[in-house]
Amino acid sequence: MTRGQLHLNAFLMNTGHHEASWRLPESDPYAHVDLAHYVRLARIAERGTFDSLFLADGPQLWSSVAQRPAGALEPITLLTALATATEHIGLIATASTSYNSPYNLARKFATLDHISGGRAGWNIVTTAGAEAARNFGLDAEPAHAERYARAAEFLDVALKLWDSWEDDTIVADKAAGVWGDDAKIHPPRHRGRFFSVEGALNVPRTPQGYPLLVQAGSSEDGKRFAARYAEAVFTAQQTVEDARAFYADLKSRTVAAGRDADHIKVLPGIVPVIGSTEAEALANERVLEEHIVHTHGVDRLERLLQLAPGSLDLDGPLPSDLPPESAIEGAKSRYTLVVELARRERLTVRQLIGRLGGGRGHLTFAGTPEQVADTIQLWFESGAADGFNIMPAVLPSGLEAFVDHVVPVLRARGLLRTEYGGPRRTLRERYGLPRPANQHVIAPALV
Repeated sequence: MTRGQLHLNAFLMNTGHHEASWRLPESDPYAHVDLAHYVRLARIAERGTFDSLFLADGPQLWSSVAQRPAGALEPITLLTALATATEHIGLIATASTSYNSPYNLARKFATLDHISGGRAGWNIVTTAGAEAARNFGLDAEPAHAERYARAAEFLDVALKLWDSWEDDTIVADKAAGVWGDDAKIHPPRHRGRFFSVEGALNVPRTPQGYPLLVQAGSSEDGKRFAARYAEAVFTAQQTVEDARAFYADLKSRTVAAGRDADHIKVLPGIVPVIGSTEAEALANERVLEEHIVHTHGVDRLERLLQLAPGSLDLDGPLPSDLPPESAIEGAKSRYTLVVELARRERLTVRQLIGRLGGGRGHLTFAGTPEQVADTIQLWFESGAADGFNIMPAVLPSGLEAFVDHVVPVLRARGLLRTEYGGPRRTLRERYGLPRPANQHVIAPALV
């Protein structure tokens, strides 16, 4: 069947998504703080006519600095620099609703949208983990449901702030001495459970109205939140059957929330390891796995599963008495995905660490460009995805291999644009989404 064209997002993570990528001879261990590295990656993705690129983030130091390049440049600042080095590609940053205030974050994203000409996107996260909580004066992370309740109010306030200027507020009448129309400013005057925000935003309404809203949680709370707000969803699925079920469920929830199912795009993550032959691709994958330091993987897995240190046997299976997802207050959906993967494929802890080393639960696939394209096409045409979150195992070489060898196959099959074409478009337009109307403006009645 024909479903139009794919949406591709480049998920950029320092030297690559594989935890051992920094150990390869080609890799620069300092790339994660090098602007030139990210400019190069952004331009490669733009050469591949990707819709967008994406930077993950969290308000804590991830894992042990012994494991892999740790720490990250603040993403909105970095994307502002990338906006001046690119012309077409969308720029999506992660920012937490748990450890930010609506006014400051709404202002930052509005600024990025103006500077980029309408290419900003916000990956909305609620931030799991006690480490982040303790950085903000809390003894423990808030409960899962509490974090999503705060996120919903945060979004409602942010939308009020982005709409606090009507599109035609600026008059710029030099003769009359009138720069703007005060009647078209709408302070939120919000009083809620989590936030009290009085005044209008100090940035005019942006080219997109507000940034593309992206979400990545796949728990029940996460799916409810996505159905209400999200316009793109990054998800982790291991099988096409699970991806189809998630896709159908999320689209159905979106319709039930009173929205158009086409106004939410589902992009599973895929970690492609590419070779000119299948044997070469598998060899490239083995090289990466051989560079994994398993003690780091055990520590990380015990934290995810909320087990005491020393609980896991590297050459044994996961314990049979793990708690259910309902008992987990952290990353619920990722917990379930990892446990189900280990149980379904009867993996030892060592094997599971190898599987998670490339994409932390996202689909990993080693093969030729044609085989990678086949997998993408199968998922796309079978109703499992609207596009993909491309997560190269090694950067920049993995992204270059995808753009130089997989993209031409997708283009030849009519699944991907050959050029951006025409005038510059906003990120919303790239994703086939309308510009949102200002909530304070009454649409004219249909005649």
